[in-house]
Amino acid sequence: MGGWRKGRGHGMKMAKRSVLVFAAFTPFLAATAFSGATPAAENQIVFYGQKSRAQRFRHDGPAAPEGPAGSFGTRALPGQEAMTGYDSLTNGYLKQGPAYDTINEDNLRPLRSYNEGRFVFEEVESVEKGLGPTYNAQSCSACHQSVATGGASQVAEHRTGRVVDGQFFESLGGSLIQSRATHPEIVERVSPEDDVRTFRMSTNALGDGYVECIADSTLTAIQMNQPTEVRGSTASVPVLEGDGTPRFGRFGWKDQHASLVSFAGDAYLNEMGITNPLFPDENTSSGLFVGFGTIYDPTPEPEDEGTDITAFGNFLRSTKAPSRGSITDDAIAGEALFDQVGCAVCHVASIRTAAAGTKINGNSFTVPHALGSMTIHPYSDFLLHDIGTGDGIPILPQPEYATTAPQIRTAPLWGLRTRNRLMHDGLSFTRQEAIARHAGQASGAVAAYSALTSDQQTQVIAFLDSL
Repeated sequence: MGGWRKGRGHGMKMAKRSVLVFAAFTPFLAATAFSGATPAAENQIVFYGQKSRAQRFRHDGPAAPEGPAGSFGTRALPGQEAMTGYDSLTNGYLKQGPAYDTINEDNLRPLRSYNEGRFVFEEVESVEKGLGPTYNAQSCSACHQSVATGGASQVAEHRTGRVVDGQFFESLGGSLIQSRATHPEIVERVSPEDDVRTFRMSTNALGDGYVECIADSTLTAIQMNQPTEVRGSTASVPVLEGDGTPRFGRFGWKDQHASLVSFAGDAYLNEMGITNPLFPDENTSSGLFVGFGTIYDPTPEPEDEGTDITAFGNFLRSTKAPSRGSITDDAIAGEALFDQVGCAVCHVASIRTAAAGTKINGNSFTVPHALGSMTIHPYSDFLLHDIGTGDGIPILPQPEYATTAPQIRTAPLWGLRTRNRLMHDGLSFTRQEAIARHAGQASGAVAAYSALTSDQQTQVIAFLDSL
């Protein structure tokens, strides 16, 4: 991300000396929407960066094809339904395996079971293992643990910056202000001048293996099916473990990652302060270097050789998607109204994953049978939209990226019944409040919802409460 230290949506707190890239990030607002199945090369913004200390890459074209477009729509699709449930059982990508009270490194090479992955995901990190020096949490599950490991939570990360003469500038250490530290002298603080301030809630990660296996062509088909005035935007981002070929982002509030291993490597550094092959440089504390060689960090980089981030990714690939709650007559009627007023244009009910055997993630991952040709019901298009609730922080802090500041990924609504802090900042507390906050590209749908009778609005809420 060309010069970012801390910046991207999941917990992206880039190390000061690390220069990670979004290869060919492509923001498309209504005025610059796709004119075909893939964006024209001249419309792509290409920049350089560091995949690891030793390997650089450049990509000057669109993301590589990933097979034929899958199906999508507001109703159930033909084919096999993805596995769902909050039962902490595998979806079949990894076998279940035994549960563990303790585990050692030999158990994890290679990762053999879902429960081994879950153990690593839940493991509490320590300073000796690389925690910090600045960080937000001590385990992955601290931020992803509602109902089952991998779910959403009440945990939010804090982001700040400022706008000067129309240009966004990050805080000294980057836009992500980490809330904890291993030494009192290096706890990060908000500068009074940094008056762009927001929270970003931890997202649900259950079922994300299916999301990872949605073909780019399917996301493009969804985009092109949307009316121009509400058409979403895509972001082509690098897969850090791949061959340099970018792919459409789908994880994080800004669609900043396309693969679960890249997503995990980011979180390991930026939420827990643990360096790894994809993010090998330690974060700063408000611009102050606090990595190995200082009194604050006793562990050489990288603190994880890649075993853990691979385990995190494979565990998430093995999780079931969130299951539905009770589907009453009111919920059924409410879903029809949800479609009628236009909410389903962005909150797409059903999407089919790519076929098993499809190469994705820069040819680093092959869609397995457990995740291929599966119908999921995420109620999201996984695109970026301006719905009037953007946090004011662009994907990159340069003028040419200013249009991304108001954009937010369409929040998947599956698992909504397990969340009581809504929207990207967690500052809406009821379904009605969340609906009322939608503006911008969602204005038409909100107006149509507001025109419903009180009983009809109650049915829409009943539908949302069933998700």
